[in-house]
Order: sequence, then C-alpha cells, then structure tokens
Amino acid sequence: MMQWEKLLSAKRWGSEDKYNSDPTEARSEFQRDYDRLIFSSPFRRLQNKTQVFPLPGSIFVHNRLTHSLEVASVGKSLGRMFYNHLRTQNHQIDDDLPLISEIGNIVSAACLAHDLGNPAFGHSGEAAISHYFTDGDGLKYQKEVSEAQWADLTHFEGNANAIRILTHPYAGKGYGSFALTYSTLAAIAKYPCEASAGHQKANIYTKKYGFFQSEQAGFQKIATELGLSQVSQSPLVYKRHPLVYLVEAADDICYNIIDLEDAHRLKILSYQEVEALLLALCNDPRMPGRLAEIEDDDAKIGLLRAKSISVLIGACSELFINEQNTILKGDFNASLIDRIPEPHRSAMKEIARISVQKIYNYSSVVQIEVAGYKVMGGLLEEFVPAYLHNNSHYTRKLVDLIPKQFITSRTDTYSKIQTVLDFVSGMTDLYAVELFRKIKGISFPSIS
Repeated sequence: MMQWEKLLSAKRWGSEDKYNSDPTEARSEFQRDYDRLIFSSPFRRLQNKTQVFPLPGSIFVHNRLTHSLEVASVGKSLGRMFYNHLRTQNHQIDDDLPLISEIGNIVSAACLAHDLGNPAFGHSGEAAISHYFTDGDGLKYQKEVSEAQWADLTHFEGNANAIRILTHPYAGKGYGSFALTYSTLAAIAKYPCEASAGHQKANIYTKKYGFFQSEQAGFQKIATELGLSQVSQSPLVYKRHPLVYLVEAADDICYNIIDLEDAHRLKILSYQEVEALLLALCNDPRMPGRLAEIEDDDAKIGLLRAKSISVLIGACSELFINEQNTILKGDFNASLIDRIPEPHRSAMKEIARISVQKIYNYSSVVQIEVAGYKVMGGLLEEFVPAYLHNNSHYTRKLVDLIPKQFITSRTDTYSKIQTVLDFVSGMTDLYAVELFRKIKGISFPSIS
C-alpha cells in the first residue's frame, strides 16, 4: 500500500539537492508550483487553444486556459475537503504528516498543468499527429526508431507531452525547467505507464499512457521517490498517485458542466434543455423556486452551474474519503465521477449522452476537428523531413523557423522528430493556422 508519508514530497525536479524549505516564507513549495505554472509561457498559450468550440470572437466560450483555471479552483476545494476530513479524524495529523495540509495546493497546481501538453485543436490535434505517422508521410520513419518509440509517435498523447514540457531540459531553459515538486508532477500523470502498455481499458491507469520513452527514466525516478506501486518493469507501468483521482475529478466536473453552459451561449442547446439536465443533477427541490426569481436565462444557468459543481465536489470528495484505503492500494479501478451515488451518476450519464449527441458533433466543432487534421498534418509534412534531412536551401529556411530552445544536439531520428513535435504541439490554434497558410503559399506574411 502506498503511504502519504512518501507520496507527499516537496523535492523539486532538477533541483533535488537544493531543497531547503523556509517555514517563514509566505508561499509553500506547492504554492510556488502554482505560481510558476501560471506565469509560464506554455500556460499563457492555452488562451488560444481550443477547448471544445472554435473561438467565435464576440461570444465568450471557454478555452484551455479558462478551463484550467476553473479546474484548479475545483481541485483545490476537493483537496481541502479531504484534508479537513483527516483533521477531524486525527487532530495530530499535521504533526504526523507535516505536508498533509498542502494537498489542496498540490491538486490545484496539478490541475493548472493538466492540459499543458495538449496541442492546438484539442483532441483532434493529438489524432492528427498520430495519423501523420500511422497513415501519412511519417510512416516511412518506422524502421528508424525502436518499437517503443514508434508507439509514442503513433499514439501521440497530451498527458505524456505535459510531463515532457515540465521536465525536459530545453535548450537555454536550464535542467530543472519548471522545477516542480515531485508530488505535483506525479499528480498530473493520469496514466503512469509507457505507450506500449497504454490504451488497454481493463485498468484505469493504462487507458492511455503518461510518459514518452524520452521521459521514462525521469518518471521512474519520481515514482521511486514517492513510493508509487509498480505493476511491471517491462513495459513500465505504475499505479496512480492517489491525488490523480482528485485532479481527474476536477477536470470531469468542469468540462461536463461548463460545456453545457457554452452550448447554451452558442444557442446549440436551449435553456429548457440545459435546465432539465442540471436540475436532475442538483436534485434540490428548492431550485425551481430560486430560478423563478431570476429573469435572465444566462443568470439562471449560472446558478444551476454553481449548484451542480458544488454537488459534484461533495459527492466526489465523499467517495475519495470512503475509498481512501482502496485508492492507496492502487485498486480503485474507475474515475470518481463514474462511481458517485445515484441520482447524480445517472444525471451525469445523461449529460454525457447529450454532449456527444448535440455538442461534440455540432457542425462547427466537427469543422475545427477537420481543420486540425489538415493544419497539423500539413505542418508535420513540411517540418519533419526538413529537420531530419536539412539538405536544401528550402529545408534550411524551414528549420530556421523552429525556435532554438527546441533544437536538439542528438542525431537519432526519434529525438529529431520530437524536436518538431515540441514545436508544433506547442502552437496555438491561430499561430498554427497562420504558419500553415504561409508555408503552403496560401497567404503571405506582412512586413512591418
């Protein structure tokens, strides 16, 4: 069984020998994690990355940045509720586990970073990168990389890319990069296994994968330090850090509820449709009376959204508390949101059904997915062979467009492909579209 004494660590990635926490400092080590993330360039770029809907201009919809901030807020509440429960059960808990009061801050920081590795165009961007290697021009590189490395490329995963962004020593950035604490890094890893073990639905920790081959040794170092339960060595698989369940729950709560709110703003769902879905989730007999006192539909949905999130936080928190021993053993084989009690579980399933039917298949959402395939695939078609071979005036000009921080001194094919993926996956939707149009000759850059 995993132990909180080891699972909570303020040791910092890349700065392990420099940890010297000062109790007189205004911020804890985990609050520093949060601040480092929120002031970082990769986090700011989330502002122009699609969450679900293409950014329509005058009508506000959530992007990856606003989503991440909301997830962090919910995650902090989940962590604090768990800590408050532990404190009521054991008044000496802070003496026994000095870092236990920081769980809310750890979860909040991990929530802030949970989408950091997602490329432009949401999950369509991930699929487009994978498609380039499985069915596009990238297929010809299969014989130049190992089987395990090929699994990374053909199943490009934003979760693994987040770990890479947070730990990889990019040129000029210093070895520690973000230098986050080990516990925050582990709390991000929803699927702590390598790609060849991922995409197996039997276990929640192998539904996808959590680190590339290039970061495998680093993640193993984190897992060993924190005492994560190891399932196998080859392929490398661990069970989840317990706080992953809270990070995942915060994400599930936010996107399920907020997507309904955005769909109403864009007139994809009527007020009556959203009201029916959220009233069933709230299960509060007083809510219809409160709604009757409000005239504005957006304000009504705001109230329903707030109440729904509160209900789900309470249900997920209670479940995490009740299942703590099973979770510490690594044997809780579901997300918290999938195991909340009735009637909330059925209400969430109906929200998920309607979301797939009417939101995620809405014309503008599908259009952005198709555009993502074309744009991301088109960029890879240009930059991957250019960087791998760089044998002409044209390819040298293309390589000059790749920021120096991504350029690697390694000469193997896998590392050089990762250089291009680091560059392309970090782009915002708008930058990717503009660069695609320019290098394909569809538009020309302005000279100012």
